[in-house]
Formats: sequence, C-alpha cells, structure tokens
Amino acid sequence: MAKRITDSTPKQDGFRMPGEFEKQERIFMLWPERTDNWRDGAKPVQGAYAAVAEAIAEFESITMFVSDRQYENCRATLSDKITVLEMSSNDAWIRDCGPTFLVNAKGERRACDWKFNAWGGLYDGLYFPWDKDDRVAEKVCELTETDSYRTEDFVLEGGSFHVDGEGTILTTEMCLLSPGRNPHLKKEEIEEKLKQYLGGEKVLWVKDGIDPEETNGHIDDVACFIKPGEVACIYTEDTTHPFYKTAKAAYEFLCQAADAKGRKLKVHKLCCPSVPVAIGKDFHIDRTRDAKERLEGELCIASYANFLIVNGGVIVPQYGDENDGLALQQIQEMFPERKVVGVYTKEIVYGGGNIHCITQQLPAI
Repeated sequence: MAKRITDSTPKQDGFRMPGEFEKQERIFMLWPERTDNWRDGAKPVQGAYAAVAEAIAEFESITMFVSDRQYENCRATLSDKITVLEMSSNDAWIRDCGPTFLVNAKGERRACDWKFNAWGGLYDGLYFPWDKDDRVAEKVCELTETDSYRTEDFVLEGGSFHVDGEGTILTTEMCLLSPGRNPHLKKEEIEEKLKQYLGGEKVLWVKDGIDPEETNGHIDDVACFIKPGEVACIYTEDTTHPFYKTAKAAYEFLCQAADAKGRKLKVHKLCCPSVPVAIGKDFHIDRTRDAKERLEGELCIASYANFLIVNGGVIVPQYGDENDGLALQQIQEMFPERKVVGVYTKEIVYGGGNIHCITQQLPAI
C-alpha cells in the first residue's frame, strides 16, 4: 500500500525529480471525453490521443486511463501494445493532475501529489468540479505502489515547471504568481516550495507564458531542458505573430541565465507555427455552466515546444503548418541520438493543450 508522507519533503529525504531525458519505465495518459471542452462529441480528439499513444508505444510501455463509460470504445480504438485501465477523472490532462515522480540515489521512487484546482479554482479555473482530477495522482501512486507527498497547502500543475535533474527548475511568473494558485504565498515562499518538493537548488523565472487564458502561462509551451545545461525555447522573427513578444523575452532571458551548477545555458531556437491555430466556425462544442466556453476565432496555443521526450525518441506536435518540417528538423538536431516522430495534434490544441500536457512519465529506477 502506498503511504502519504506529511512530516518531511522530498529534498529533506534525498529525492529529486529527474530530467525528462533520463530513463523512463512507462508513460501514463487519460482518455478525453467531455463534450463541453472537445468538439464533435470528443471523437476527433480521441483519434489524436490514440495517435500519440501509438507513437509512444513504439518506444516504451504506456497505460491509458479511461472512464467506465468510454472503456470499451477506448480499448477497441487502441492496439494491444497499450494497457487500458479504468479511472474516473474530470478531463484528460494527466501532466497537470497526475503525480510528479521522484527518485533518489538508492534506486527508490516517490511522488508529489500536488493539490489541483483546474488552473485557477473559482478565481479563473477552466471547469468545475475538479474533484476527480485531484484524486488522479493518489490513484496512480496506489497503482504503482509509490509513497507520495501531498501538498494540501500548495496548488501546482506538472506542466508549470521543467527540471534538468541537476538542481535547476524552470517556470513562469505568469502561472505560479497567478491569484488563482497560491495567493497566500510570496514569490520567495513559492520558490522554496519548488526547491523542497522537486529537489532543486535554483529556480529560473521566465516572466510570461503564451496562454494567459488557459493555464496562465505554463512553461511547457515555451521552453524545456533537452539535457543539463541546454534548453529549447520557442522563437519567431515574425513581429505580427501572437507569440512574438513572449518568445523573444523568454529567449533573451534564458540566453543570460545560468543553471544551478553555474553553467551559462545553451539555448536552442525552436520555430513557431507560421499560421496561428484558432477555434473554427464549424465546431460543435457543448455549452455548459461547468466549463470555459470555447468560441469561434479563439486563439489556440499551438507550440512545437510541447513535445514529449521518451526512451530513444521525441514525440512532437504537428499542425499541418508549413513549419512542421522545420520543427522536426530543429528538434532532431537537438536530439541526434533519438528518433524524432511527428504526430498531428491540432485537435488536442483546440481543447487547450498538447502532447506534453496529456502525458506523464514514470522514471525508471
């Protein structure tokens, strides 16, 4: 039985979050179905989730969690390479509501079970209720027999930070200082929480993300570590692009930053889609009082940075954009030892996220 640890922190106990580029045992996902977030009865996005899952399955084991109502459809849609297990949730963003796994030098594994409030709670959250999502991390820890640290006094989502596994944490002020997260804590207190629970020594605060209306600016759409001392960051020279100012500021900040070991970061430019993605006029999305409305013409957060690193590979978003091939080329140059695989994920973007947002890795021990 997995235990909940309340009298210490991961850092005190010698645990750290490994970099995503370190060896993994398995990937977890949650099957999408809510019709007030996903268009056309969620059928198009289920196809996209399935494509992502099948791409991951070529590299490592993967488990898809799904509600009882969708179990048979999900099982029939996915190949036998993918494990399908029943689990209730409010939506399908396991990066944010699932556990953040930790390891120590002894080859042991634990996890952080962050308090989840649907990206802002009653202040500016995206749906209500979020009670089932807030139990996902605990359930995954039970399944994997992983002891966890529950942060009842601290709201956080897995997509709001990246780590290099060597003491450096990357996040945004826009998200972590949002009034919908932890208004009772000062920036310095939030920084100390990150260090204690992720096993870090230094926090690099990028000012803004590119999605203020969705996640309040998660870092995983902007920049990430590709190895210790090196980061990928979105970049465009198109001054009319909606992400231009944010991308430019993040790139310039990271070019001047040093990590926890004192290394000046090497920053790799990653292009943006040339044509911004938006909600179409022919979309059928249910309108309810429980979820944020998705309206025609609304800008979607299409970023190539929302990729997932897996064992021997990188799974990269594609949008049918002229820059799709360039993004794959740039990421292949960042990861010469891995196979870079593109998956068409525009349907996922319509609902507010992408490949990194819908996956969570279980590090190997």
